[in-house]
Amino acid sequence: MEWVETTGKSVDEAVDAALDQLGVAEDDAEVEVLEEPKPGLFGRIRGEARVRVRVRPTQPRPKEDHRERRRRRPGEPAEGAAVPSSPDTPRSSTRRDAGEGTRSRNGSGASRPREKGTNMDEPVPLTNQAKEAEEFLKGLVDQFGLDGNVSSEILDEDNFEIRIDGGDLGLLIGPKGVTLSAVQELTRTVVQRKLNAHNGRLLVDVSGYRQKRKIALERFTRDVADQVLSSGQRRLLEPMSAADRKIVHDTANAIEGVSTVSEGEEPRRRVVILPQS
Repeated sequence: MEWVETTGKSVDEAVDAALDQLGVAEDDAEVEVLEEPKPGLFGRIRGEARVRVRVRPTQPRPKEDHRERRRRRPGEPAEGAAVPSSPDTPRSSTRRDAGEGTRSRNGSGASRPREKGTNMDEPVPLTNQAKEAEEFLKGLVDQFGLDGNVSSEILDEDNFEIRIDGGDLGLLIGPKGVTLSAVQELTRTVVQRKLNAHNGRLLVDVSGYRQKRKIALERFTRDVADQVLSSGQRRLLEPMSAADRKIVHDTANAIEGVSTVSEGEEPRRRVVILPQS
């Protein structure tokens, strides 16, 4: 998979810009710090941070090359324009320490120990992961007492989607898609633990909610862009996930006369639509 290279005033800013371009959350990406800003006189910073980021590949890197993951840190709340409810509630903020690489989740920088009889460097076929995810979600649907059909599709070599279709499945979506996000994360965890799977990206959708979300976001973005063009004033949107921000960026940047930038820190990072100068 191709790497995206970006720069910023800080490593965090450069990484966030790359995640926006890729449209993925940080847990689904690999980050390499190529260059960091250097301290100058009187506490001033010289130069820019430069990083390269890519979507986590199907084949995991060898253990000695694994990058440490970034630690979590909450962002600051702010007000913005309301957008349609999102199925991807942002995960807890994950931020990078100074220096190259990222920290593991236990904060020690050490790789997670291997489970007995497993090989963490061997990818698990996506078909196997999809089957395990289907079985788990069928049981979940039954436990909720719902009538839903569970199916799966391999989208490409790195992504697969489990779909739950049927009537009256709003309970699995929840307000603003919060429950759907929780179901997706829970399913990922079950598959990873049962199969020791550390490759592939699992998506869960209920009654086509994600596609409806995409259409709603595109329509909302065009409406806001029209307001920016008529008023000449920039509009700050409410915080969104990286996937939602990518939809907004792609839609707005196809409209002549407006451009977009992202501001803030996860999970409160947001898109700004502004008139082109």
